[in-house]
Amino acid sequence: MGASHPGSPAEALQAYLTPWHQAVAAPAAAQEQTLRRLLALYAQTGYGRQHGAAAVGSIAEYRRAFPVMTYEQYEPLIRRVMAGEVDLLLTEDPIGWAITRGTTGGESKFIPMTPTDLRMRVSAARAMLNYVQSTGRYDLFQGVNLNLNFPSVVGTIRVGEREVQYGYSSGIYTRHVSASTPIRSLPSQEEIDSLGGGKTIRDWEARFELAYERCRGENVTLVGGVAPTAILFARYLKRTHRVYPKDLWQTRIMTLGSVPGINTHYAPALRALYGPVAIREIYGTTEGMFGQQLDENRAWVPNYDLYFFEVHTRSGLKMLHEMRPGELGSLIVSTPALARYRIGDLILALRPPYFRCIGRERWWTVLQYAWGELASLNLGRL
Repeated sequence: MGASHPGSPAEALQAYLTPWHQAVAAPAAAQEQTLRRLLALYAQTGYGRQHGAAAVGSIAEYRRAFPVMTYEQYEPLIRRVMAGEVDLLLTEDPIGWAITRGTTGGESKFIPMTPTDLRMRVSAARAMLNYVQSTGRYDLFQGVNLNLNFPSVVGTIRVGEREVQYGYSSGIYTRHVSASTPIRSLPSQEEIDSLGGGKTIRDWEARFELAYERCRGENVTLVGGVAPTAILFARYLKRTHRVYPKDLWQTRIMTLGSVPGINTHYAPALRALYGPVAIREIYGTTEGMFGQQLDENRAWVPNYDLYFFEVHTRSGLKMLHEMRPGELGSLIVSTPALARYRIGDLILALRPPYFRCIGRERWWTVLQYAWGELASLNLGRL
């Protein structure tokens, strides 16, 4: 929620959340509107002109004009953008280049982040703000967010004659939008970045110590970031300072992402370490912020007003909102930079409007998810 909303806090929350709520209530109409907005962007790029974006007038025409593309297929175009051919895929200069924590073919993916992209990623706050609206816990804003994000600058890569900085999407996002969010983040992203982009145990212990020093006397009401990192930080505190997070703070809510099973597999450990917190899942990737938890139901709800979602299922290609409960599909997203991008995630539809990402598109993912549901005694329950 930006600082520009007028009126009372309740009115500001309502204004911020209404587009999401309306899109969830009418996903088909929202997706048609989202596609029109994206096509207007694509029509300004070389790739979009090549595929006739300006002449596309329907979802069926979009599917005929634009092929489904994997990262491997997009990579030569992305490399050209990194080398300076910006308008091949983008309508504005990148403010940063994000890398994945996972790998594709053994190498990190590079994804451009633009000002438009950043404004869309602010949607991650919807999970926390919806919690505040439904509970009336406006005192959450009087505390701070424990910032355990990854660095926004990790290194550089040479592309042609250019030297391009890259980092992690969560760090780039926090560095650029923290000033316009309703809750202060500590440590600041600049402080995290000053420690460097290393990935060793010693590097992470330095970040954890920084977080402890900056937040130990603060009222930490929110913890956001990656679920396994939050657990590692808590274990570091116990090992190094003989305290758990719950001994230091009365955290209200944790908004976490990056792994499946946050509300089932990870929740018991998180509450044991941080206390009786509300847990809200964020479904975000390096490519975008695609959904977040709406309420107590343990699944995320798509941002139909921001991104265009398709899925490849056993019964063929369909819209995400057309999936039947219990159906699985491989997610295809359209973002401001990437049209019809097969992201490589398997999505499970629960009862509308709830979904889970159960993992990457691999043969063992369904078996792994089923075992996790059995081990946690969740058995598919929301």
